Amino acid sequence: MTSGEERRIQELELLYKISSILNQSLDFETVAHPVLQTVESVMDVEHATLTLYNRHTGEISIEIAEGLSSRQASKGRYKVGEGITGRVVETGKPIIIPSVAKDPDFLDRTGRGKTEDKAFLCVPIIMEQEVVGALSADEHNPDEANLNDQIHLLEIIAQMLATAVKLRRQAREENEILKAENERMAMELKARFQPDNIIGKTPEMQQVYTQIDQVAKSPLPALIVGEVGTGKGLVAEAIHFRSDRNLGPFVRVHCAALPESVLDRELFGSEKGALVGVVNEAPGRVEQAEGGTLFLDEVAELTPNLQIKLLRLLQQGEMERVGARFPKKVNVRVICATTKNLQQMVSDGTFREDLYYQLHIVPIYVPPLRKRRTDIVLLADYFVDHYCRLVGKNVRRLARGTIEMLMSYPWPGNVRELENAIERAVLLTEEDVIYPHHFPPTIQTDETSGTPVSGNLKLMVEAYERDIICDALKSSKGKMAAAARSLSTTPRILTYKIKQLGIDLTAFSK
Repeated sequence: MTSGEERRIQELELLYKISSILNQSLDFETVAHPVLQTVESVMDVEHATLTLYNRHTGEISIEIAEGLSSRQASKGRYKVGEGITGRVVETGKPIIIPSVAKDPDFLDRTGRGKTEDKAFLCVPIIMEQEVVGALSADEHNPDEANLNDQIHLLEIIAQMLATAVKLRRQAREENEILKAENERMAMELKARFQPDNIIGKTPEMQQVYTQIDQVAKSPLPALIVGEVGTGKGLVAEAIHFRSDRNLGPFVRVHCAALPESVLDRELFGSEKGALVGVVNEAPGRVEQAEGGTLFLDEVAELTPNLQIKLLRLLQQGEMERVGARFPKKVNVRVICATTKNLQQMVSDGTFREDLYYQLHIVPIYVPPLRKRRTDIVLLADYFVDHYCRLVGKNVRRLARGTIEMLMSYPWPGNVRELENAIERAVLLTEEDVIYPHHFPPTIQTDETSGTPVSGNLKLMVEAYERDIICDALKSSKGKMAAAARSLSTTPRILTYKIKQLGIDLTAFSK
């Protein structure tokens, strides 16, 4: 048997082996290494390498390479037309480099070495007339007479690999698109819930922002304390979306809204047949928050039994469904909120002390609105703009009397009460200015609004006239003619009213 015949038999055996590997699976991860190892052993080459061409980035990168470290492989990146591999992908034609030391186009980015006794063979991987990647290998002390045979054999192998490589490239590109979309959504969510967008510039709120940043970086449980309506849920969302769990779910549970038996199933789920009428297993909110954040609002309302279950979740990272025989490990970050004094509840024996210390690591105190009065107008303007867009109205501003009223009112319901009051005012007003009488009677009092709501008719009319004239002067920056036009009257009558009501005109011309 001649050497040529022996070579042909070896080639057929190689192709048969590769065909057998590919028949087992078209999964790239499964077949790539065995194929490249077979190529190296039969063809007496080394550093057999598969590169993929990414159509979206225009980059060619090493996907799998025999004999290269991951660091070396990560350096094997090329633009189309760059280096030998780039030229092969660009032209769709194979290239033989008999001696890499003598060819300046051989870039050696992976650091394999440019020696005179080493040849480099590279062929395109083509699927449906489209180059999807390249197959390459090094050959030491090559017989130049056989290099054409070697490159032809690599072309056949590349064609056999084409389907698997194309599927791999498609999966990678889809994964990159999905990753980019996730990153974009994460950035949008982060911008939406970042502390800068929690309205408030007072020192008290600046401290809250600082704590949000500190707590967001930690995987530990967090506790948010504040009165009803102060925005504890918004703080919890900000922590979640600024943490490394921002791509995971944010699951909210109100602990005071459900009785213990229902809340137990709601939180921890139930097994099939655990209860009468339960025919399927039902994962709870804890499992739904896997990889993300579980927000427990009004945690002080948990019963002793549920406090024990929550403590187990915090300490051991595991939970147990209703009716389950074994616990289940979960990866969940817990944030709790309360309006109650948990320390007092511990002293009273209604809240577990060990659970209190698990939660009370870095508590965040959200101040009530009465302690951040300079934020009231900022919040009111935001809510006016929000509800105007919602109902299609064009309210330009709050009347001066309205601002004085809002600043004087104690706001026992905090930001939530302010939002509801502004929503009502936007709905009721038929003008482009919101006045005190657009607000609920509970807010309209002599002490808070400065506008009498009962008593002497003359005083009530004067207060109303003073309010609308001041608003007109404010809009016109003290220009009498413009203010008179906006009120559909004459400058002479307006001047008379200003003097009668004792309005200081100079205050509006500054």
